[in-house]
Amino acid sequence: MKRNLNELIARYIEHLRFEKNASPHTVKNYHSDLRQFLAYVEKVGGTNAAADLTVDDLDHLSIREYMGHLYQRRLARTSIARKISTLRAFFRFLRHEELTETNPTRLVSTPRLPRKIPAHLEKDQVAALLEAPDADTDLGRRDRAVLELLYATGMRVGEMVGLNLEDINLGEGIARIRGKGRKERLVPFGRTAREMLERYYPVRQRLLFKARDDRRDSQAVFLNLQGGRLSARSVGRIIERYIARVSVRLKISPHSLRHSFATHLMNAGADLRVIQELLGHASLSTTQKYTHVSVEQLMKVYRAAHPLARRQPPAPTDQDRPPTPVRERDKTRR
Repeated sequence: MKRNLNELIARYIEHLRFEKNASPHTVKNYHSDLRQFLAYVEKVGGTNAAADLTVDDLDHLSIREYMGHLYQRRLARTSIARKISTLRAFFRFLRHEELTETNPTRLVSTPRLPRKIPAHLEKDQVAALLEAPDADTDLGRRDRAVLELLYATGMRVGEMVGLNLEDINLGEGIARIRGKGRKERLVPFGRTAREMLERYYPVRQRLLFKARDDRRDSQAVFLNLQGGRLSARSVGRIIERYIARVSVRLKISPHSLRHSFATHLMNAGADLRVIQELLGHASLSTTQKYTHVSVEQLMKVYRAAHPLARRQPPAPTDQDRPPTPVRERDKTRR
């Protein structure tokens, strides 16, 4: 029995949601990518109803033409690569479930992406950002705790807004973080982050007390003004607000604090696999992008370690000086 693409996509989304336990954000992106691909092949094939399309109607040429369509729309290479990756995962699922005999994505190359060094802040810039909120106000205490915990743990913004009170052990200075695929990891945080959380908790209680019953989230660590769970978008706006106060020239995202956390650990000599564990990366290759160090740090290590870098060059002698040009000698005689 041949199943149409609409049914197969719905089945795959259920697989992601209930079997793979993927995050709502991941499920939403995968579903959107597959619906966009389905809309394209319907339009190109002149098909009015999705029920008329089956997986056997697709081959590697269909996917390559779709890639060409994405390039014509001037989508970024990263976006195109993600959409092709979604199709690969979709067809792997169909093959595994024996819902198709072929995988046309095997004959399609993913766009080559430029290797970019993650944007990060220098230590003095991080210090200025962390001190930007006014800790004498309720919102300032909340925002300071948000910034301190992000930098202290390197967690993703989505992971931080998903924290519950039971995930924070103030006594031990450890946060239990639920990462991608609902994988849990334990990450320590320092004294300053712990102190800022302790100063924020009374603010949290006041927000809960004022909140309406239908908006109150008594489990969430970080709350908005209505007493509900703070959203990732709100965290982005918080960081943008304080970045503007510190320096308008800094172009960073909420993820930049995570990059800064990893980069500063790397520059201080932390083991790559320890950083991988703290960040929650499944693959070490993902963490290796943080092996970059600043030129200043590189030169500092080089001068301290290389024997020839510390040796002073000998003073030049008369023999080392270049001979005076003939015309210059003639001028001297005159």
